[in-house]
Amino acid sequence: MTSPRRTALLAEMGLAPVWRRRAAAAGRGAGDAADDTVIAAEPVAASERAVAAGRTEAAAGRARAPAQGAIADGRASMVDPARAARIAALDWEALREDVGACTACSLCRTRKQTVFGTGVQEASWMIVGEAPGAEEDARGEPFVGQAGRLLDNMLAAIGRSRGADVYIANVLKCRPPGNRNPEPLEVAQCSPYMVRQIELARPRLLVAMGRFAAQTLLGTDASIAALRGRVHRYHGVPCVVTYHPAYLLRNLADKARAWEDLCFARGVARDLESGAVRPS
Repeated sequence: MTSPRRTALLAEMGLAPVWRRRAAAAGRGAGDAADDTVIAAEPVAASERAVAAGRTEAAAGRARAPAQGAIADGRASMVDPARAARIAALDWEALREDVGACTACSLCRTRKQTVFGTGVQEASWMIVGEAPGAEEDARGEPFVGQAGRLLDNMLAAIGRSRGADVYIANVLKCRPPGNRNPEPLEVAQCSPYMVRQIELARPRLLVAMGRFAAQTLLGTDASIAALRGRVHRYHGVPCVVTYHPAYLLRNLADKARAWEDLCFARGVARDLESGAVRPS
């Protein structure tokens, strides 16, 4: 039976089931059909089918070949090797300080503050977003405001929490003016920080939220639609791709697909625990 809390969380995501008795429906005419609320249980059922298919694929070893991630693609030439090596040796405290003092790109001139990360530093899950928005820039924390509340509700619906077993960070640590798309140079200069955060957090599973996060982690220009529903690898760490919560707020129809992706990620995590999918 679905608990009231889970029902409320799914309702927040726009996925709450509304049940209609078949007997009552059978006695209605065609003109009454428009008054019925379409049940939202199908996305959940579809998600379970996606999980089953994805877990079978992962267990059979058909996950994509390891991708080398942000520093391995053509943007590597934009990064000073000495700077990248220095960042790669920092611990959590030194890394946070270095991010706060960063002037490697022009975003340092327009930011209010840097946005480092939040959550448990050695978490089983790590969520990687794209770039801070206005509220994140003001508060210095990733995924706050309406998009952050949606993310928290999505995680809670699958039994996860940023305060318990999830670490959250963005590819960019500074807000692009006007929330524009990140530029290649900005991604390249910030990528060593993200890479080091992943190395320090040592997550068992990565969840890339949004096109720029997925493309940066996986070193690809493929769309979210092409990357969803499969287990990718970032330096050996299993990675699942889904939509960014801010995108979901503008495109409500894709909330059901995001729910499928989270159920898929939960299935991959269970397989990691059982040994059906090998961690890095």
